[in-house]
Amino acid sequence: MARPAHYPAWLPLLVLLLAAGGATAQTCLTATFTGGRTFLKCNALPVLGASLHWTYHAENGTADIAFRAQSSATGWVAWGINPTGTRMGGSNVFVASQDASGAVSVITTVLEGTSPTLTNVSLSFAVPVPASAEYSAGAYTIYATVALPSNSSSQNTVWQAGPSSGGAILPHPTQGQNMLGMQNLDFLSGTGTAASNSRLHRRNLHGVLNAVGWGILIPLGAMIARYLRVFEAADPAWFYVHIACQISGYALGVGGWGLGLKLGSESVGLTYRPHRNIGIAIFALATLQVFALFLRPDPKNKYRVYWNVYHHSVGYSVILLAIINIFKGLNILKPATGWKTGYIVIIAILGGVALVLEAITWAIVLRRRKRNQSSGYGNGTNGTGLQL
Repeated sequence: MARPAHYPAWLPLLVLLLAAGGATAQTCLTATFTGGRTFLKCNALPVLGASLHWTYHAENGTADIAFRAQSSATGWVAWGINPTGTRMGGSNVFVASQDASGAVSVITTVLEGTSPTLTNVSLSFAVPVPASAEYSAGAYTIYATVALPSNSSSQNTVWQAGPSSGGAILPHPTQGQNMLGMQNLDFLSGTGTAASNSRLHRRNLHGVLNAVGWGILIPLGAMIARYLRVFEAADPAWFYVHIACQISGYALGVGGWGLGLKLGSESVGLTYRPHRNIGIAIFALATLQVFALFLRPDPKNKYRVYWNVYHHSVGYSVILLAIINIFKGLNILKPATGWKTGYIVIIAILGGVALVLEAITWAIVLRRRKRNQSSGYGNGTNGTGLQL
């Protein structure tokens, strides 16, 4: 994170950001179009390398538009208006793509939901000038004249891009920038308000809570219980540190799990089934662990050994499932590479420390057992009452 007191660190970055922002605006303002078309206003859209150019006719409530978005020749792009909501579902859109011969075409369709049929149908608002499209310099451009719904200059606009194969339009990615192509645009003033990215923030928070809770604190607590209790000087502190890690990890994990359920309920028709099912299993097993603590027998009770087997088996199962599910979540979110690399490094460090402590504690236990046996105090476990 940049720190204001260190001018050499942040000043060049600020200059680069300003230059990039200026370059984007300049590209929008200096764009040229075939057929001598010109437009009075333009917006550089915030995602997918897209821009919208238009001329608004207040006298009849129509707008001539040119939507331009970067894409490979085998991809497709779309732009449209949602007269009834702020998201993709229900949007009336223009979709441009190329067929197998390379000919560019545009269809009009209404998105019924998250898996639309993309049937070429009439839109719910008038299109006085039929749409056309072209592909040049790595970008599609869609041209159309639309009668703005309800004769209002303020409209919820949407745009998207995705792959195609042999002329067939394929589903777009369901993460990152592809989830943010929505904006409320005033065609009269030219001001646009991007759709809230709170959902993306909640997805990221869901990932962070689960990674820290299930994926770091719970394994750390297990390591503390397994290794530190061997050292007599750590008794009974190791137990309280272990409990603190497990309670904190469980609390964060449950928070992340609950947020995941909420996100899932908002994603009608889009379910990451393996990720969801593993998450439910983790929550169920971890909750079982919590309640099992109230049934823990006294250390001298003959059933304590069976409780220990159960406790260790379920605990290690939670850790293994959590690590697997965190990587599944990272593959869904597709954050910057550093996040996945960072978690791999953390797990590698924890694993490395565990291996070292495993060797050290076994050496201590074996030496202690040998000493106790020679003194006639062996107790059948490891001479300390501990079971590694």
